Amino acid sequence: MKLHEYQAKSILKEHNIKTPDGEVADTADEAVAAAQKMKENGATLFVVKAQIHAGGRGKGKTKDSGAKGVILCDTIDEVKEAAESLLGDTLVTVQTGEEGKEVNKIYVTDGIDIEKEFYLSILLDRAKSKNVIMVSSEGGVEIEEVAAESPEKIVKEWVEPGMDIQHNQARHLAYELGFSGDAFKQATKMIIQLYNCYLAVDASLLEVNPMVLTPDGDVYALDAKMSLDDSALHRHKDLAELRDESEEDPIELEASKFGLNYIKLDGNVGCMVNGAGLAMATMDIIKLSGGEPANFLDVGGSANVETVKNGFRIILEDENVKAILINIFGGIVRCDRVANGVLEAVKDPEIAEKVSNVPIIVRLQGTNAEEGKEIIDNSDLNVISAVLLKDAAAEVSKVVA
Repeated sequence: MKLHEYQAKSILKEHNIKTPDGEVADTADEAVAAAQKMKENGATLFVVKAQIHAGGRGKGKTKDSGAKGVILCDTIDEVKEAAESLLGDTLVTVQTGEEGKEVNKIYVTDGIDIEKEFYLSILLDRAKSKNVIMVSSEGGVEIEEVAAESPEKIVKEWVEPGMDIQHNQARHLAYELGFSGDAFKQATKMIIQLYNCYLAVDASLLEVNPMVLTPDGDVYALDAKMSLDDSALHRHKDLAELRDESEEDPIELEASKFGLNYIKLDGNVGCMVNGAGLAMATMDIIKLSGGEPANFLDVGGSANVETVKNGFRIILEDENVKAILINIFGGIVRCDRVANGVLEAVKDPEIAEKVSNVPIIVRLQGTNAEEGKEIIDNSDLNVISAVLLKDAAAEVSKVVA
């Protein structure tokens, strides 16, 4: 689950991590009120930031006003103007694609002077099965560019599972970033605090870009991106309430409510499988057969009538789908039951209307696979059966030819 910057910073503050003051706003008047409050507390510079679930806001621009996603303001009037230019407009960044994302909230923060910017992120290194902390002295720019052009500027420390980050690891990272004196102590402390925060909230990603050093020698987390592990949200009901469904793909959101693991892609062949590994193989089959997968859809360990019906509903939301490949391994569930479930789902009036011109290829393998194939072959519905992978691939080729 992704969080907005203002939500991530609120969590950082709860863990005593130094970040600039700020308030979220839904309207220009709320933004002005936030800036006035900060001015009364001594702020002389303000930053207005669009709150969307995408990076590259500083370089992005809104479609209508042409405003950047991050705007520096010297006066309250400029804060109001910035808020009006962002709210309700669509911000396009390198991560949103051309369609962009509508800006419904903005974050007004206290602007601070910056002497140097740095990059820090924490995530799981799946190859090593360890959390890794990555830092770079090249903060404020895309880390992908640094990795490609100057990989020596990225320094990593891996933390052993079940252990705390060691002080020598944090000191090493702070040293490699070039901190010295009191700032070195602050940076070391902040790295430890950030890692402890990452663990405490069961995050899957914590990125601070930039971490900054001010002319006065203070270290701040100036920006923050955080994603939480969905599987751990039952331990953090307060954090689960931070979910912003308006930022999520509506079809993927609907699928999650049905307990389906769905990711929309750009192809023309929908796929429905039971198991993530089988889903990846199914997408390969579609590609090798000349088609393009329209989605990743895992119905889980079972494939009963309801899950198949819901799977059809989700897949058919995509107008680009020209065929559907159902690839089920009958281990926990028997293939004959899956076959009957598919036919019953296709007979549902809502589904039947939508699939009337969409060929359905059902490949069943495992327990009672032959019986399942026979059930489908004996039906009078627009459903094609297959047992072998090559047979399913051949049918897909016919459809997309």
